[in-house]
Amino acid sequence: MKRTTIIEVIIFLFSILFTYTGVSKLMDYSAFLETVADSPLLAPIAKLVAWGLPPVEFVITGMLIIPKWRLKGLYASLLIMIIFTGYVIGLLIFDEKLPCSCGGILQQLSWPQHVVFNIIFILLSIWGIVLQKRLKKQHQKTWANQYQITNLEY
Repeated sequence: MKRTTIIEVIIFLFSILFTYTGVSKLMDYSAFLETVADSPLLAPIAKLVAWGLPPVEFVITGMLIIPKWRLKGLYASLLIMIIFTGYVIGLLIFDEKLPCSCGGILQQLSWPQHVVFNIIFILLSIWGIVLQKRLKKQHQKTWANQYQITNLEY
């Protein structure tokens, strides 16, 4: 499979994930806020998280879609997935039966399943970063070679 195809698949998966979870949270905002407020880790900042997380997910999706911002979007995806995973592991320390604030069908996952899901997406973001950097380096090399050829012609 070509490097660009793999990157596009990774971007597609993250875009679906972040758009889906962001929309799910906004569609049932009061339940999302209540769930976040019930979290022993997020209760003190529940309103900030409930208000801020969906737009962050949408911004990251936008970054992933815009080629110029793609690498930064992949880094942002990696960071947010690490934060989500740390949060889930933190919840596992308190109690496995705490409610999930992910939204949609992801709420059906158990906390250990969330950890596995998040680790898969962490690995995908790392893979995407590596491939995107290689692709960027390849494009720069191609551009430099074309520029040198153009200069020799004058």
